[in-house]
Amino acid sequence: MSTPDHSKWKFNHTMLRVKDPQKSLDYYRLLGLSLVNKLDFPDNKFTLYFLAYDGPSSASTNAHWTDREGVVELTHNWGTESDDSFTINNGNKDPHKGFGHLCISVDNIQAACQRIEDAGYKFQKKLTDGRMRSIAFALDPDGYWVEIIGQNPVEKTEGIKETDTQGYRMNHSMIRVKDPEKSLKFYQDVMGMSLMRTSEQKEAGFTLYFLGYPGDYGIPDPKDSPNGVNPLAGKEGLLELTWNYGTEKEEGKVYHDGNSEPQGFGHICISVDDLDKACAFMEDKGVNWKKRLTDGRMKNVAFVLDPDEYWVEIIQNEKLKKSNDW
Repeated sequence: MSTPDHSKWKFNHTMLRVKDPQKSLDYYRLLGLSLVNKLDFPDNKFTLYFLAYDGPSSASTNAHWTDREGVVELTHNWGTESDDSFTINNGNKDPHKGFGHLCISVDNIQAACQRIEDAGYKFQKKLTDGRMRSIAFALDPDGYWVEIIGQNPVEKTEGIKETDTQGYRMNHSMIRVKDPEKSLKFYQDVMGMSLMRTSEQKEAGFTLYFLGYPGDYGIPDPKDSPNGVNPLAGKEGLLELTWNYGTEKEEGKVYHDGNSEPQGFGHICISVDDLDKACAFMEDKGVNWKKRLTDGRMKNVAFVLDPDEYWVEIIQNEKLKKSNDW
């Protein structure tokens, strides 16, 4: 079994189902994201919208959508926008917790939050709420949480009114995991990610693990920098695993995967340098397949189940090996 070159893999996107695509697009554009691809599937009556930071100072400007990290995929099943009974599971309400949030990092957190509030959007947690005054959680039109963190210390941006959305980063996506040892082994050994930071919150009863592909960024000191800014705030494409102490001892499945009812979050996606070789490697690793490349009509995507049965999509990085016209 040949080991793939994981340094060429990317945590490409996170998929969320949305009720009304126009409302969602308006919201994420306010956050500075641009539409970098759109795919219509009229036979199956759904549309996919891929959003990413694509400005002059963004991390992957003008790159093919499969050759990026920090992409947000919005899935719209036609007709939901006019269906009064249709609601989204945001992943943060019992008994259907699982996916937690997206996170963007911004140049000026006070100004960024004020801009979102001025546009009429609600917050799960404002900067001034609670003890943690350096993070906020905004709510998108479907109630998904979007964490906002600063790339600069809050005391240095106090009173500054300007914020440049093109310097923002789609920093991470958070999912809750039952057993951190099993999840870390899966994402490190099978998906080739590196553990970049661990944040133990013993008094609160949880630990956060941040994984990603180092690329040119490298792996920073896992400790917070002296000025209090998250050392990973400037990066895109991180996966945050949240472990609430004791869940590993519970029987059966603890978290909702987002794809059984009630639906919301769909999957995370890894783009790879060679799709066939990557899938052969995963087969040798004994992964639990949701969909092999050879299953169904779509022969250009595969889905693996992680230890909590979250779906992980595997696609070809089209810049590295042309295989598809999407």
